[in-house]
Amino acid sequence: MTLKFTLLFLPLLAHIVNSQQPTTFDIGKYGGKPNANIAEALSSAWKEACAATTPSTIVVPKGTFLLNQLKLVGPCKAPIELQVQGTIRAPSDYTQLPDKNAEWITINYVDHLTISGGGIFDGQGKEAWTKNDCGKNPNCVKLPINLSFNFITNSIIHDVTTQDSKNFHVNVIGCKNVTFQQFTVSAPGESINTDGIHIAKSEGIYVLNSVIKTGDDCISVGDGMKELHIEGVTCGPGHGISVGSLGKGATEEDVTGIYVKNCTFIGTQNGIRVKTWPSAPAKLKITGLHYEDIIMDNVENPIVIDQEYCPWNQCKLDSPSLIKISEVTVKNIKGTSASPVAVSFVCSKTVPCENVEMGDIDLTYSGTQGPITTKCSNIKPTFVGKQNPPICANATQSS
Repeated sequence: MTLKFTLLFLPLLAHIVNSQQPTTFDIGKYGGKPNANIAEALSSAWKEACAATTPSTIVVPKGTFLLNQLKLVGPCKAPIELQVQGTIRAPSDYTQLPDKNAEWITINYVDHLTISGGGIFDGQGKEAWTKNDCGKNPNCVKLPINLSFNFITNSIIHDVTTQDSKNFHVNVIGCKNVTFQQFTVSAPGESINTDGIHIAKSEGIYVLNSVIKTGDDCISVGDGMKELHIEGVTCGPGHGISVGSLGKGATEEDVTGIYVKNCTFIGTQNGIRVKTWPSAPAKLKITGLHYEDIIMDNVENPIVIDQEYCPWNQCKLDSPSLIKISEVTVKNIKGTSASPVAVSFVCSKTVPCENVEMGDIDLTYSGTQGPITTKCSNIKPTFVGKQNPPICANATQSS
């Protein structure tokens, strides 16, 4: 492009950019006030912004605002941004929610959504955690998720925090091309069932340069997931980054293309983990799992494949998992294990793990429970580079 053409083109470009400057919808103009419920104000602002034919920004200014429950639905006519600069707080008593079967904040069917602003979504979950018995009681009370995204496309959530959710912090279902960047999850290690980001039945999801501190999986992957990219994430406290648990539902869909790179786990229960249920009907496939350049800092179970996942004795181990795990690479994993079993591969007797490649593993253990070791069954990995400790030296293969 010549300089003359560029100079002629710049005013036209400036006109295009200026004509697309977003219209601002401040919730204060709709009656939103600090320390008061802003559900009606946010709903009204969303309705107008979503109907706009040019880009729009809904602003929750600095300050503390209350919100009993909210559902925002598209499609919208143009790109839309929810800019949260302040703190939005949920009721601490989950029984106060108008719809007991819904989440705290739900956003559905929106293309080109942005959530930003540096603010906090505070679920005030401490009271609810003490009453959570869902691990042992199948008829337990359903607790609300902080942020539920359903059928969102071409969107980004960045520079905001979800704090102390009563249940999962974020649930992503049926979404495509969505990025979480510089996103923060904050909850204590003892908070129950507070997965940071749960993602299922979605494609092209990115979690980048984010910090997740919680009481359950930092990121959990459900069925039907394709192309998930996790990079630059710091996890801990928490239960690690997990594919699964999978297998309980007969119609569960395949999982493929999970990439975890340049991540750090600090004091977590697990590092990278895959978990499937035995004695379960699902026959889906888990393929294309790639883990690379990961630091483990005092992690109890750094590398895990567990196809006998059965918490609280909710199942029987007599019937192996029917889920096939294959095409897995684990490369350049360094750091310290908090237990002597640094690597545990417990694969299915019926469908053993296949095409698992391990490269340059360097994990140490300085505890008093014995020498560092690995546990392997129904798997024959291949190796590249050095392995410390020696992996699967005493592996068993069921006939």
